[in-house]
Amino acid sequence: MIDNRSGKGLSFVRRIYLPRTIGMGIGLFSVMAALAPLQPPTWVWLLMLFNGLAWPHLAYQWAIRSPAPYRAEQRNLLLDSLSGGFWAAAIHFNPLPTVTILSMMTMNNVAAGGKRMVLRGLLAQLTGMLLAMALFGPGLQLQATALQVYACLPMLTLYPLALGWVCYQLAIKLADHKRRLSALSRTDSLTGLLNHGSWKDLLLLRFQICHQQQAPAVIALIDIDHFKTINDTFGHVVGDCVLRQLSHELKRVLRDDDLAGRYGGDEFCLILPATDQDQAGVAMERLREQVSAYRNPQLPELRISLSIGLSAYHPGLKTPEQWLEDADKALYTAKHQGRNQVNVARNEAGPLKLAYPD
Repeated sequence: MIDNRSGKGLSFVRRIYLPRTIGMGIGLFSVMAALAPLQPPTWVWLLMLFNGLAWPHLAYQWAIRSPAPYRAEQRNLLLDSLSGGFWAAAIHFNPLPTVTILSMMTMNNVAAGGKRMVLRGLLAQLTGMLLAMALFGPGLQLQATALQVYACLPMLTLYPLALGWVCYQLAIKLADHKRRLSALSRTDSLTGLLNHGSWKDLLLLRFQICHQQQAPAVIALIDIDHFKTINDTFGHVVGDCVLRQLSHELKRVLRDDDLAGRYGGDEFCLILPATDQDQAGVAMERLREQVSAYRNPQLPELRISLSIGLSAYHPGLKTPEQWLEDADKALYTAKHQGRNQVNVARNEAGPLKLAYPD
C-alpha cells in the first residue's frame, strides 16, 4: 500500500506542496480580478484570502500529520477541485479565469491519480459550482476585462513551470531508482559482486569481442578450499564473512575493467580483459597469497586458501561455454593436485602449464 508514514505517502505530499502553494497564491489574482466587479460580501473576500494564502500550508500539515498521508493528500486535491468549482461559479463563469482555474486543478488531478482522480475531481468541481450557485445565485459573465486577462497571465505561465519542475524532479528520482534496481538485479546480495547470470552475460559479450578483434583475455574460476569444513567448524556466519573477505580482496586487487562475480556457493569467477596468461597468473598468485595471509584476531585458527583455474582466450574456442569449461578443468586440476594453487588450462596455444604452486 502507498498509505504509510515514511514512504511514498509523505513523498507524494511533499511533491504536491510547492505546486499548490504557487498555484493557489497566483490563482488568487485571477479570482480577485473577476470577483471585484460583482462586489461580493466581506466574508467572501476573507474566504478567498484563506483559500489562496493559508489553505496550501494547512493542507500540507493536515496530510503530513495524517496516519495515511497519501489518502489525506488525495482528499486535499478533491477539496482543491471543490474550491475551484466554487470560485468558477462565484465569478459567474468568467471565461478566462474559469478555464485557467479549472484546467490547473484538472492538471493536478491527472498528475496525482490519472483517470480515476480526474473523474472524482470533476465531481468535486461540480459540487463546488452547485454550492456557489446556491449561495450567490446563477450568473454568467462572458466578458473579460483587460485587468482580468493580465491577472490570469501569472497562473498561465508560472504554475505550469512549477508543475513541470516537480515532474522533472520526479523523473530524475525514478531514473535513479531504476538504475539502483537494475544494479541490485545484477549483483549478489552477500558479496556485492556480479551474480551468476550477469557474469555469464558479460562472458558472452567478452567472448564475442575476443572473437571479432582477436583481443586477449583470461577468465578465472576461484574456489575457497574446504569451505564446507569452515562452515561446519565455525558456523555459517563465519562462512559468510569469508566470502565477503574474498570479495573485498577481489575489489581491491582487480582493475576497473576486470569483472568479478560470484559463480555460486564458494566459487567466484573473473573476466580479465587485455590480459595474457602470464599476467593473469601473476595477478591470481598475488591474490592467493594475500588471502592465505589473512588472519582473524577473533579466530586465530581460521585459515583460508584458494584454488584457481585460468583459461586464456584462443582462436580455437568455439563458444564461451567451452572457454568456461577449460577454466573449470584447470580449477579441477588445481584441487586434485593439492589445492592452494593457481593452474592454467591446456589450450591450442601450448601445453598444460601448472603455474605457481604453493
